Amino acid sequence: MDESLRAILTESERLLVDETDSGALDLLDEDGAIELETRIRRARNKYVGQYRRSASAAVPEHGGRGKARPENARALAKAEAFERSLSSVSHRVAVLASKSAAQLRAQRLATAKTAKQGDWPGAGGRVPRQRRQGPDVTPEPAGERALRNPATEKQRAGTMAAGARQQARRDSKRAAAR
Repeated sequence: MDESLRAILTESERLLVDETDSGALDLLDEDGAIELETRIRRARNKYVGQYRRSASAAVPEHGGRGKARPENARALAKAEAFERSLSSVSHRVAVLASKSAAQLRAQRLATAKTAKQGDWPGAGGRVPRQRRQGPDVTPEPAGERALRNPATEKQRAGTMAAGARQQARRDSKRAAAR
């Protein structure tokens, strides 16, 4: 961060921004990085809000927030400083979260693999071929199966065709009557 931005910040704000340099970020774990990201985001939101409020208050005098910007340069500079810090911290949080997710995934896969291997007798050896056993006769169809099967589809199509033929006869009689 350049010295002009650092000169605008107060001592506590400067210390907060100093926590975001790469050496300090490398020492943080995921929870610490998330906590730092929250503090930086809160500070950034504070100065963005101050900038917008003071600029919007000057709209009647200047005609727009952008035109009132030179009077509000300090809040804008602080917001920019915290925005830069926030981007570096957010990147670090993303890297740590990705590593954590990869470790958790590997751990879950290993757990599932060991559970799957020791689950049945003779695990790891040759297993005889197993046939799928289901019920001999299925009971009455339930749900969607009860309504949709080839026989009912054929019946439904026949009913619709008969209705269409009747409507065609009526239409042709009406056309002949005219």
